[in-house]
Amino acid sequence: MAAARPHRVLPLTGFDRAGFPFVGGAWLIGLLAGLYVGWWLALPFVALGLFFAFFFRDPERTSPDEAHIVLSPADGQVKFVGDAEPGVAPPGDWQQISIFLSPMDVHVNRIPAAGTVTRVSYTPGKFLPAYRHEAAAVNERSEVWIDRGNGEMVVARQVVGILARRVVCRAKVGERVHAGQRFGIMKFGSRMDVFLPRSATLKATVGEMVRGGETVIAVLD
Repeated sequence: MAAARPHRVLPLTGFDRAGFPFVGGAWLIGLLAGLYVGWWLALPFVALGLFFAFFFRDPERTSPDEAHIVLSPADGQVKFVGDAEPGVAPPGDWQQISIFLSPMDVHVNRIPAAGTVTRVSYTPGKFLPAYRHEAAAVNERSEVWIDRGNGEMVVARQVVGILARRVVCRAKVGERVHAGQRFGIMKFGSRMDVFLPRSATLKATVGEMVRGGETVIAVLD
């Protein structure tokens, strides 16, 4: 692996803009309920708004700046590491790492590896529980394909579940990206899959808790 270069500190935003309608809507209803019914009725909506603010938090992360590493694209627990699951991976010969997010995890998603975005796709689908094997192939999902510039491809897939019913993907075709860069968010849960070439050395282990933009989950040849 290449020698480490100085770490890059990702910019602090604190809160993802996708959460504004949820927080603002809850607090607006609370305000109206308090004014026209009673302030006791506003309390549940104030609490709901605080939960949304917590859910859409976007903390600062420090990413190691090394050319060949693959970083976790999300916070959560690693549930699968190894040869890509049949019927789940994109066409080709892949290795796969799957990360499951709970409602308490940070849901901002980050680019796993440096390169150029060559494809961004959105596929509507079902809302099966994300832990089910077939969920990655039939649920609503978004894929970002990253060309490493030497023939290697890395694919990051956002998968919704029974609670998460919307993916937000802001990656653009042709964009040059770096590992740890924010590219989207999943609203209320679910699963991130990373598909890697056979030459990659997988570092993640099943059961491991990972942090998006910080934890090294693989090393590319």
